[in-house]
Amino acid sequence: MNPSSTGWIKKLLNELQKSDLTLHVDQDIFYDSLRDCGFIYGTNLDVVLKVFPKKDLTEEEICKINLVLALYFVHKNRKTEQPFVENVIDFYEHINEIKTSFFQDLLSDKKSNEQLEKIIHKRIQIDPNILTKNFNYFVINALLYVDILAYAEFLKNSRISEDYIKKLEATIVAITLNVLTSKEVKNQYDASLIKLFESSLRYHDNADLEYKKAILHIKTPQEKHYILDLACMATWSDQMIDSKEQLFIEKLGYDLDLNPSRINESIKTVHQFYTLNKDHIALLSSKNVVQSFYNNSSKMVHKLISRNSKRLYQEMKDSKELMVLISQSTIRDLSKEEQKKVQEQLLDIFKSIPSLAIFLLPGGALLLPLVVKFIPKLLPSAFDENRIDD
Repeated sequence: MNPSSTGWIKKLLNELQKSDLTLHVDQDIFYDSLRDCGFIYGTNLDVVLKVFPKKDLTEEEICKINLVLALYFVHKNRKTEQPFVENVIDFYEHINEIKTSFFQDLLSDKKSNEQLEKIIHKRIQIDPNILTKNFNYFVINALLYVDILAYAEFLKNSRISEDYIKKLEATIVAITLNVLTSKEVKNQYDASLIKLFESSLRYHDNADLEYKKAILHIKTPQEKHYILDLACMATWSDQMIDSKEQLFIEKLGYDLDLNPSRINESIKTVHQFYTLNKDHIALLSSKNVVQSFYNNSSKMVHKLISRNSKRLYQEMKDSKELMVLISQSTIRDLSKEEQKKVQEQLLDIFKSIPSLAIFLLPGGALLLPLVVKFIPKLLPSAFDENRIDD
């Protein structure tokens, strides 16, 4: 099976149906296997449950397989009458209506294995010419399990509400922010990332989403396990978990009503995964995770904005309020209300520029403050009255 060529999903499903694999474990065991192979952490180093031999598959190919297997597992356990492929495509059509036009060019065809292959490829790869490998794994693929949670919700109600996705994304950001701020010693990248997270909470009212409110949004065991594991991953950003971070993780697990053994297992597992696989994870090869994330995301946003600067400038000209606010951001800090207006108007613009659709995907909210940072430098000089040419 070659996930980089046409026909791989049909072959995968055929093999699954013949051997009836992935159906004889409960949800907790399947989730733990997704975590052990790296899917939950955004770094896929093996196939879940070792259903298929890894052989010479690339990390992207393993990620594709794991995403389809996870969706397939949810579908089988929900006992939905609609065939798997058609049902998953229906799910992404609903996501498309809620989130973005990202898959728009792929959702007009007849539902087929080939169509789903294209959707999965675009969901994993995004755009290899735009995203750096490190950023792709750390942000986009670490949040792929959001698709699985949303798909389970979709099967439960035959639809997926915008409110569910908004609350889940805001909860992930809010709790991760709490993890970062719990560190005993923060370097410049920690401080920058904390500020980035604080500016990225777009799915709430003017007041910040508080920790206690975020906890209330987490209902199912799978959501609880996922949030806890993401928090553990965030604590390991400097390749260690200090005492304050440990206390925060333990409190988080307690607030989620999880067994102490589960909390300790999550801490132990993230440590083992990154320690054993540090030589195989590019993100950990030289810098800490936080520094790599901040650097790679900055480069990627700079490239995206520069490539689309002409059209972006034209779109922004039609929004006088946005132009004024961004010009003001070059000389003063915007208020939270003004930041929210900028983010909302930028998102509306991004919907009309396909290559900027990444900002509308899960995790894309983290990049919006960087957009504001780079736009004044990339737009025509007349836009920034305070700009001094070198």
